[in-house]
Amino acid sequence: MIEARSLTSDVQLRIATLEDAAALADEYTRSWDHLSPWEPARPDSWFTVAGQRERLASTLERYKNGQVVPWLLVESDRVIGAFTLQDVVAGPFRSASLGYWLAADVTGRGLATLAVEAVAELADTEFKLHRIEASTLKNNIASQRVLQRTGFNQIGFAPTYLHIGGLWQDCNLYQRILNNRAPGA
Repeated sequence: MIEARSLTSDVQLRIATLEDAAALADEYTRSWDHLSPWEPARPDSWFTVAGQRERLASTLERYKNGQVVPWLLVESDRVIGAFTLQDVVAGPFRSASLGYWLAADVTGRGLATLAVEAVAELADTEFKLHRIEASTLKNNIASQRVLQRTGFNQIGFAPTYLHIGGLWQDCNLYQRILNNRAPGA
């Protein structure tokens, strides 16, 4: 288990637990107007404690199997965001895909930048990955700035890449090379 990491005096990045279901349901409900332009459609159950508990149980099982790493950003016991490495691939690829979100009322404080930087460092040192990839909707300038500030480079453009807001949306594709050592070294 990866230990919690302090990003500021009162903000920590830590692995999600089943006990976070209520906090996640609450924050998704509170921030949905802010998040919905960037997120896929979610069923009503997504916004319930039971729905989040079920999602977390599945995610934590995948975490045990090395397929995903689910971090939460927590400020004074409140979940204010999530940063996830998913589709973790070992072998010669040594790669994962990064996704993240922040609560509506904490944006603009540099927390996403701090968290993405911490996730990249952990992906390198703890998981021995070579690279991380991420995508943003072409009009998600704030997320693109976070990626650029944390060493990601745009590597492509993907038309109709993600289904968001009821439409197939165009996305910019990014990657960050973490190191050039041999796989697993």
